Amino acid sequence: MVKLKYQTGLSRLINIIGLPETMQKQLKRCDWVKADPLYLHYHDYEWGRVQKDGQKLFEKICLEGQQAGLSWITVLKKRDEYRRCFYNFNPHKIITITDIKPFLQNPGLIRHPGKLQAIIHNAHAYLTMQQHGEDFANFIWSFVNHQPIINHYKFLAEVPAQTKISAAMSKALKKRGFSFVGPTTCYAFMQSMGLVNDHLASCFLCRELKNNQPK
Repeated sequence: MVKLKYQTGLSRLINIIGLPETMQKQLKRCDWVKADPLYLHYHDYEWGRVQKDGQKLFEKICLEGQQAGLSWITVLKKRDEYRRCFYNFNPHKIITITDIKPFLQNPGLIRHPGKLQAIIHNAHAYLTMQQHGEDFANFIWSFVNHQPIINHYKFLAEVPAQTKISAAMSKALKKRGFSFVGPTTCYAFMQSMGLVNDHLASCFLCRELKNNQPK
């Protein structure tokens, strides 16, 4: 018998004991989720969960910038190759990259020179913040007063593409030297890292994540 002590929420239950694939597909999720198993896993175990690790936040803001003009599933399918090429998004190692030409020949990456160069620029900006005593995670979470914003949208059409907060974050990041961090990119980043909870009311994760927000 599987003990579920200290395990709460349907997603944790699925993770512990498993559910038949047909049952997992029948769970009601946010409308943007496609049937791709990679997308399903991303939605169920990553998107909208509070993340306060500075390097993981750095990785995500960089990857969101790679998405600009594309679908997120395109980036998600290439994420492992990005991690391999960019040293698991370790800023100290990224700044040692001096030539992106090999990356432009790599089909596992989005071969856009500006986007690839932006990751290196962002690593320099991240480390400059550190050198000035500014913690990246604390900086990012300060835009929501260090607590997730809980939204209650019923329909995907209600969810904004950007907000005043994401615009302020974009402006502040650009001032610090970051690139490919527009207001829309910043809002997608906020959604994915749990700064805002935009799981639709009909999604099976909506109540779980709202009830298990960090105090």
